Amino acid sequence: MEATGNIKKNRDRIGVILYIVYVFLLFASVVLFLKIVGIQVFFKPNPKIESALTPSSRARTVEPVRGNIIDCEGRLLAMSCPTYQIAIDCTVRSSEFAADKKDGAEKKQEWLGKVRELSVELAKVFPEKSADEYYNLIKNGRETGKKYLKLGKPVDLNVYNRISRFPLFKEGRYRGGFIAEQQNIRIYPYGKLARRTIGFVRNNRSEVGNTHVGLEGKFDYILHGREGREWLKVTDYGRVLDNDSTRVRPEDGKDIRTTINIDYQDIAWRSLYNEIKDESDLEGACLVLMESSTGAIRAMVNLYRDEQTNDFEEVSNLAIGRSIEPGSVFKTVTLMQVLSDGYIKSLDETIPTNHGVVKGVKGVPQDAHIADHERIHHTNSISIIDGFKISSNYVFGTLAVSNYGKKPMRFIENLHSYKLGEAFDFDLAGLASPTIPSPKDKNRYWSLTDLAVMGYGYGARETPLHILCFYNAIANKGKMMKPYLVEDIELDGAVKTKRGPALMSTICSRAVADTLTRALKAVTEEGTARRLKDAKCAVAGKTGTSFGTYSSGLYRDELGRRKYQGTFVGFFPADEPAYSVICTVFSKPTSKQFQGGGIPARSIKNLVNELYNIDPCFRPTLSAAK
Repeated sequence: MEATGNIKKNRDRIGVILYIVYVFLLFASVVLFLKIVGIQVFFKPNPKIESALTPSSRARTVEPVRGNIIDCEGRLLAMSCPTYQIAIDCTVRSSEFAADKKDGAEKKQEWLGKVRELSVELAKVFPEKSADEYYNLIKNGRETGKKYLKLGKPVDLNVYNRISRFPLFKEGRYRGGFIAEQQNIRIYPYGKLARRTIGFVRNNRSEVGNTHVGLEGKFDYILHGREGREWLKVTDYGRVLDNDSTRVRPEDGKDIRTTINIDYQDIAWRSLYNEIKDESDLEGACLVLMESSTGAIRAMVNLYRDEQTNDFEEVSNLAIGRSIEPGSVFKTVTLMQVLSDGYIKSLDETIPTNHGVVKGVKGVPQDAHIADHERIHHTNSISIIDGFKISSNYVFGTLAVSNYGKKPMRFIENLHSYKLGEAFDFDLAGLASPTIPSPKDKNRYWSLTDLAVMGYGYGARETPLHILCFYNAIANKGKMMKPYLVEDIELDGAVKTKRGPALMSTICSRAVADTLTRALKAVTEEGTARRLKDAKCAVAGKTGTSFGTYSSGLYRDELGRRKYQGTFVGFFPADEPAYSVICTVFSKPTSKQFQGGGIPARSIKNLVNELYNIDPCFRPTLSAAK
């Protein structure tokens, strides 16, 4: 019994002890919990201690790789290329080489010896400084505690790999102080070709002029991609990447496949440049080659005289940015109207010559071409097609006045239906808006004179691209295709957004288009564009010459000089059009003449002849010829 009682007393004692331990642990747990809550909610650490124990960090934006711009066959027109800015941390391992440490002085001399070897190699890569200058620069940087000393200009990957094997640098970032910061730069492999069309983006907003130009500017949001974000923290080994969950990786930009064929661009550039390079009186010129069936622009050349070099450079997009009075190329517009509206049935119809004076119209000069026609052919009438071949202002002023004099708004409405009155959406920014006078404009006086001069190419203002679209519609049997430069948007070779041909409008019937083609072929065979008669394939087109006005509103300055705008526009092969083309030259004030049948016609002849030899579009023509 006594033994049983002792066992019971021992059990009770153990239970009490366990209970006391339990209560103590429970109390400690409550205290610890409250302490943690207090630290989380109320505790404020000493700022000095917090700063000493917490590594500093900063956010860094990670730039994506910009997308490429490629031509229609996949050749690179613009690409991003990595370059590397080389620098050195002059203070690396300085604590190991302190004078008060064992072998510190000896290690320092060893390090300086490596710096000497490094300096010799740097002088070979960056010759703007000698080896001694690099040595003293790094040595002084160490004495002043310079952690980032830039060395030379950015280099490409091959040079970077070579530099990374230099003495000292081959020991890496934390032992040799080697720093290489990657920067992406834009490379244009074909130099000047299509540079204004490809364009650029300037990041420096303080620069004068437009900072977003060409395809680079218009599609910057696609090419740029999406920036990433990461955090860097300072450790004993310098500033290193903090790989935490807040890191956002960049999304590289997409590629732009253009309609440009860089071979055709080269041919077009040489065809135009070789004709204008020695013309000191020319201000600039443009040439645009468009695929007739689709509206795809295969070449766009814009040459403007650079006052510093006195040479022609791609610094201004004249094809879309300059709205001008088109001159005689607009006579085709008038001819389309009278054919479509049924006022004439045949190009062989005649009208009285009236000595070249438009009846009922004042202020329009007598047409000398008509006087020559009367004298040579001994007649007082002229056919529509003959008037077109000699580019008679009288004939087309008369057609406009006699058929639309009582209803001029019909004439104006037709122009708008041909898309000659709107700045349609285009793949480049800066397409100038056309200007078409109207009888409804309350801010100007309207008379028959306005209608007459519009009939032969004055009064209205159009860009070369608008005129090209109109003529391309004739080549395409009345269907006006929207001009475009971007074929699709790609990522890693896969098409993400497909663009392409788009029909803007049908502006005339196939019969009218065929009649106009006949008239345009007559111009190159017998008329003002006879220079194109012996081109390697038949070309249909029209010449035009207009004059820029001065602040006084006159076409001549006080010295009698004029600013010429000579144009040829058409398509080829004439009977099975593959391409439409326009070339316009712009002169300074000059006493020389720059007409559409001169430089523009010669440039296009050069273009046609070279394309004939390499373009598969001409193979059916060759087969037919055999």
